[in-house]
Amino acid sequence: MHTDTERCVRAVRSKDARFDGWFFTAVLTTGIYCRPSCPAVPPKPGNMTFHPSAAACQQAGFRACKRCRPDTSPGSPEWNVRADLTARAMRLIADGVVDREGVPGLAARLGYSTRQVERQLLAELGAGPLALARAQRAQTARLLIETTPLPMADIAFAAGFASIRTFNDTVREVYALSPSELRTRVPKARPAGTTAVGTTAAGTLLLRLPFRAPLNPDNLFGHLAATAVPGVEEWREGAYRRTLRLPYGHGIVALTPNPDHIACRLTLGDPRDLTVAISRCRRLLDLDADPVAVDDQLRADPLLAPLVDKAPGRRVPRTVDEAEFAVRAVLGQQVSTAAARTHAARLVAAHGEPVDDPEGGLTHLFPSTGALAAVDPETLAMPRTRRTTFTTLVAHLADGSVNLGVECDWAETRARLLALPGFGPWTADVIAMRALGDPDAFLPTDLGIRRAAGELGLPSTPAALTARASAWRPWRAYAVQYLWATDSHPINFLPV
Repeated sequence: MHTDTERCVRAVRSKDARFDGWFFTAVLTTGIYCRPSCPAVPPKPGNMTFHPSAAACQQAGFRACKRCRPDTSPGSPEWNVRADLTARAMRLIADGVVDREGVPGLAARLGYSTRQVERQLLAELGAGPLALARAQRAQTARLLIETTPLPMADIAFAAGFASIRTFNDTVREVYALSPSELRTRVPKARPAGTTAVGTTAAGTLLLRLPFRAPLNPDNLFGHLAATAVPGVEEWREGAYRRTLRLPYGHGIVALTPNPDHIACRLTLGDPRDLTVAISRCRRLLDLDADPVAVDDQLRADPLLAPLVDKAPGRRVPRTVDEAEFAVRAVLGQQVSTAAARTHAARLVAAHGEPVDDPEGGLTHLFPSTGALAAVDPETLAMPRTRRTTFTTLVAHLADGSVNLGVECDWAETRARLLALPGFGPWTADVIAMRALGDPDAFLPTDLGIRRAAGELGLPSTPAALTARASAWRPWRAYAVQYLWATDSHPINFLPV
């Protein structure tokens, strides 16, 4: 979008928050860059240039606006919609791969050379992987500076910087303030966006996760709460809580829906996991989606339009751990939601890693694929054919022959899943929708979808429904949420 100057100027003049994260406005006369919805008086069009990323603005020598905090705007929905090299690279960078494995590690995961990856990102985003990761480190550093009492040296290394000098130079360059000056400014004005609003016990942060409005929390949190695995997840006092397996340790998160943000209470064993934890929580709740684009497309179908108008802004409930969701999808084959939870809870109690939850409701991390691969199939209380499906899946996940990570190719991964015993279209597509994040995954054989289709006057046979649903592309996964919502199942209602 940043190449369409006229459209960008209109968005800036109208202060349209829907475009935050789609592009960034760099002001030539001030040397700062802003989000489109910045409350400041818009500059003259001749003084504005537009960039596709905060990193590109920083590369061009602009510093972040202190008023609108463009570095904390919602992420571009492009990286959740697309499955090409750039989108897969951006999802990996958000997950902290460059900080942990470097650019060669990023390229290896993508299956391309380092030079190809750098060239592609530079051409499309105006910045290479190092610059994009640097912008993310700067944002994490600012978050820790403003919200924790940690010493600056600890913050530098927790944010992923190799040295304190690099940390100081980067913060000063990006924000035009030293780390100490950033900390002293906090009591005067609390920044907007993905910022902490306070701290509680040691290692716990209170954050605000922004999103593009509208957001309907009913099916999003209803689905997570209704399918919650005891010990790993729970709904408590208006918040969805769960344990997190992270690169440097584990964490516990509590997510609460609010009209203009998601309140996030995050407890981490290691502060280096902050960026990854935030990225996974945003992915879980589909917070970087563009609901206006989705709903406009679905509303064009006269049979779907009433559902969209009744409750716009439905998101696709996703996952913080792709392998965990795939295992749970197998456990849920041809059984009720309650039975699937029971099967998963037994696995957690027997093979999960214990965690300490100060609030007492959560007890374990979901078992790793390595631990599940060592499970004796005879101990599983399920039909023999499903045992075979389960053991085959976890073996392939454990040895890496099936990769469900954010870098995977959706079509290729779906084909590999379908090649496994016991995997039909429903299981592969529900994994594609909720674990891989494919916004066009569709479930024409799902009983709830077929029932809803019949009630609405849509074709009820899988082939005919799939043909009709072609008009909903590329947002069929969102159409699934609207169709499911016609039922009275608990997944469609915000818990009380």
